[in-house]
Amino acid sequence: MKRLLITLIAVTAFTTASFSQTKALQPATIKTPNDHCEESKKRLTTYLDRYDGVQYLNINFRKGQIQVKYLTDRTDIEQIKTAIANAGYDADDVPANEESYKRLPKTCKKAEDGGGHPKPRPEVVPQPAQ
Repeated sequence: MKRLLITLIAVTAFTTASFSQTKALQPATIKTPNDHCEESKKRLTTYLDRYDGVQYLNINFRKGQIQVKYLTDRTDIEQIKTAIANAGYDADDVPANEESYKRLPKTCKKAEDGGGHPKPRPEVVPQPAQ
């Protein structure tokens, strides 16, 4: 009986210790208005995968936003925004690094700087003869 009680106490202690070491995973959504092409998505994924603490990354270039989950003991949201800005993209209230922005391909730049994808031409539908 004593053996069972000691084993139960030991298992409880190990379980409690293992749960106390679980790190907090924080979700965040960051607006990136000049991220609007597949090339931007590749660049940002490559750049942010290098950062320790970033556990999940979903880049939606059509909406211009990045969903990220990170470990709070290894990084914070400001470091992630700074990393995005250093890659050449605006991140919420952090403006893009000028030198990095200049090195981006034309399709990754803002429309006012001559970037973005060309707008598709509207299809001309022939009218039926009457």
